[in-house]
Amino acid sequence: MKAIVVGAGIAGLVVARQLGLAGWDVLVLEKSDGPRPDGYMMDFFGPGVEAAEAIGLYARLAAAAYRVEAAEYVDEAGRATARLDYAKFSRLAGGKVLTLMRPDMEQAALAALDDVPPGRVRVRYGTRVSRAWTDDDGGHVSGSGPGNTVLDGDVLIGADGIHSEVRAGVFGPESAYLRPLGMRAAAFVVTDAGLNERFRNRFVLTDSIGRTAGIYGLRADEVAAFLVYRDGPLPDAGIRTTQERLSREFSDLGTHMDRLLELCPEHPYDDVVAQIVMPSWHKGHAVLVGDACGAVSLLAGQGGSLAVAGATLLGQVLGPVDSPQGIAPALEAFEQRWRPVVATAQASGRRAASTFLPANRTQRFVRRAVIRATRVPGIDRLVARQVLRTVAK
Repeated sequence: MKAIVVGAGIAGLVVARQLGLAGWDVLVLEKSDGPRPDGYMMDFFGPGVEAAEAIGLYARLAAAAYRVEAAEYVDEAGRATARLDYAKFSRLAGGKVLTLMRPDMEQAALAALDDVPPGRVRVRYGTRVSRAWTDDDGGHVSGSGPGNTVLDGDVLIGADGIHSEVRAGVFGPESAYLRPLGMRAAAFVVTDAGLNERFRNRFVLTDSIGRTAGIYGLRADEVAAFLVYRDGPLPDAGIRTTQERLSREFSDLGTHMDRLLELCPEHPYDDVVAQIVMPSWHKGHAVLVGDACGAVSLLAGQGGSLAVAGATLLGQVLGPVDSPQGIAPALEAFEQRWRPVVATAQASGRRAASTFLPANRTQRFVRRAVIRATRVPGIDRLVARQVLRTVAK
């Protein structure tokens, strides 16, 4: 049996590995020229932990994790206004919370392909899919390279993110499924020893209204920035690049923020914060997984966890299939089991989006009060339980 996986992100690499271990021949197509170096920090817990442990991926992820002591909100002068103890939250969550950069998760999933017998899984970078479709003979894609070569598989798996080409080709235009949440998110990594020393082992967020910048020190004097702001038209005609737009949005949030903006690349990652909502994730011999079918939103903190867990489940139900006739029932079983999990996570994501950017001082005060309350014995457990209760299981 042969699978074509479009997208060499977390979900695509995990499902490719699981199918390869089950004896499938898998071709992974990725439009980027290589593993993507940029991304943002995320907390990895919930269903992804159980799945990663089951398939032998957890140790690789744990080796790449960062030790974050606290998340702190700070004002323009750098003074802390509220603080969340990460170690305490991890203990209340059962001790299985990893803080990871998205590129490190992808690298761990890529390295895990070494567990597959040679030749079973091939990853082809620099290959953009220009067309995707399914018919009675299987799933098919054509690339944008010379001759537009058609590639055929028994199943086509779209793991190519929120702007999926497979989804557009098989299920219809993005506009039918994209649900914006009113914000944009940008992320970039810079090198600055001074900033790295200042933010090492801490996740620092600006305690600002209508926009929030998250900053954290990485390895080798690097610093990562994650910026969230209200979506809307460019401030004026003079703004030509994402770098200029971010400078306009975040320039008055302190000297550390000014330094980050000074080092910001001209075209960092910048995209709409949105969810993907679809009536069905599979059609014929094609199926979607990860953000391509169930993007939760960057603010929910569950994207990486759901990518690993969803891809693991898809590999589990599809792996034993040994004939084309068994594909449709397997894809139906995958969706029936996974859809309720995604629905729960998306509801959590919408709640997170509604409170992430305070619109006024009153909303900011409430956020501070909730975070400060986590320092009180008893209340800390109530807050942790509330967070974990909303996580998809």
